[in-house]
Amino acid sequence: MRAAIHTLLTELHFTGMSLTLDSILDAAEHNGDAPAAVLLQLLREESRYRQERSLAYRLQQARLPWDWSLDTFPFDRQKSANASHIRALAGLEFIDRAQNLVLIGPPGTGKTGLAIGLLRQALVNGYRGRFYNAQDLIDELYASLADHSTTRLIKRLAAYDVLAVDELGYMNLKPEHANALFQLLEQRYARKTTLITTNLDFDQWYALFRNKPLVDALLDRLQHHCIVLRLAGPSLRAPAPPPEPSTER
Repeated sequence: MRAAIHTLLTELHFTGMSLTLDSILDAAEHNGDAPAAVLLQLLREESRYRQERSLAYRLQQARLPWDWSLDTFPFDRQKSANASHIRALAGLEFIDRAQNLVLIGPPGTGKTGLAIGLLRQALVNGYRGRFYNAQDLIDELYASLADHSTTRLIKRLAAYDVLAVDELGYMNLKPEHANALFQLLEQRYARKTTLITTNLDFDQWYALFRNKPLVDALLDRLQHHCIVLRLAGPSLRAPAPPPEPSTER
């Protein structure tokens, strides 16, 4: 009978139930568990398995460059990152409200770490997201112009609950690049959350894009529903300072 059940579970793609069937039935026979209790336990195992597989898929699709989380962020070294504020953002209400998040600061101040941590938190909680280096995103959008797949690509990117664009500022931009990026952000405006890290304050974007009307329109949409975090201080990539010598005797 167990072999027949295993066969049916495999045909139905109930992998979580199949993996735990024997141990659950052995325990049920030993403890005299009711059939309903056995069924409930099997269904819970299937649900747990599917949630784990779904999370693994979301993490794979997001292409996070490092396995960082907010728990690993050195708040003690980056005083300009308000830990309470970041943990409030980790509640992810800003994603439900389709608010954007822009982290501005010099290199090494933790912008990317916070972006990855918040995106990972969103993935763990069931949201779909994607992480891009800004130049890679621009290159992908530009390449799509050659085979006329830009509309399809923008539609796919616009569907992510969270799109993280890292290091906006270190880019070689042409007018068509800027136009493609604007189209993407236009599609996401007031619908989905875009998370941007940059070393440039907003007034410096004009020199980057070299198109004042486009930057005006882009910033108008980006900042309309937006949280801005400004980071400062020494680079976190520098060695941590040694602890101060104890004054106790």
